[in-house]
Amino acid sequence: MNDCIFCKIIQGEIPSVKVYENDRVFAFEDINPIAPGHTLIIPKVHAENIWEIPEEDLAAIHVASKKVARAIREALDPIGVAALQLNGRGVNQMVMHYHLHLVPRMAGSPELSITKWDLVPGDMALIQQTGEKIAGAIR
Repeated sequence: MNDCIFCKIIQGEIPSVKVYENDRVFAFEDINPIAPGHTLIIPKVHAENIWEIPEEDLAAIHVASKKVARAIREALDPIGVAALQLNGRGVNQMVMHYHLHLVPRMAGSPELSITKWDLVPGDMALIQQTGEKIAGAIR
């Protein structure tokens, strides 16, 4: 896609700090990192979100994420790594090209707000109803 910043990164039109690449994916450091080592993994084909990405590319991203997460652990020794993927402007997806964030958390650093929420028991009847509705829509 001509106006997609991530497509331009893949094509070498915009510089990036590449950490991994294969025939399907490209991984590079986020220039607005949540933490040191914040890495993005993207498909080389343009797909806006999880609903558009071909299954082969989705699988390739997650296989690559294991390699990159292992490298982050070896290089930076974090106490954990968050994997975050957003779909749509309603959840603050900023670049409309599918991407997986790997965000390391270092000892002594602040909690990652994306990994912490209050555990509040839900309405089990509503949970059951919603689960059945989703299960019924799976093809």
